[in-house]
Amino acid sequence: MTNSELREHVFRILFACEFYLPDQEKIEDQVALYFSHEAGEELENPPSEISEEDREIIAKRALAIAQWIPDIDGRIDQHMVNWKTARLAKADLTALRIAFYELKHDSSIPPKAAINEAVNLAKKYGGDNSGSFVNAVIGNLMKAEKKG
Repeated sequence: MTNSELREHVFRILFACEFYLPDQEKIEDQVALYFSHEAGEELENPPSEISEEDREIIAKRALAIAQWIPDIDGRIDQHMVNWKTARLAKADLTALRIAFYELKHDSSIPPKAAINEAVNLAKKYGGDNSGSFVNAVIGNLMKAEKKG
């Protein structure tokens, strides 16, 4: 499975957590539910067809990102003008969280790939302007990091 496909599964898990686990409690339960749920059968790369090795990678990434959400959300808030994470569309927020995590905590992913993948996820799952919005927020972060 490609990194893009793995990332998309992580996105789906974290996105679902926004509705079912607002306090990020028991994300392990949400991961298990994702892999056991058959509602995803109509999806490209449904959870039931994921190898055990890829399941472990997806679960590990989702859990890692979830533990950093308070820190990530604080950083996102710092790099948005007149917006806070509580007001963001859930798809945009989830794409931003994944990108911020990959940029700050996962050196195995090139920054350009993390940014491009976040923009693509926002375009696929968000609104008409989600891709450009996510790109702008990440751009603000990158500029601030270069200055600091």
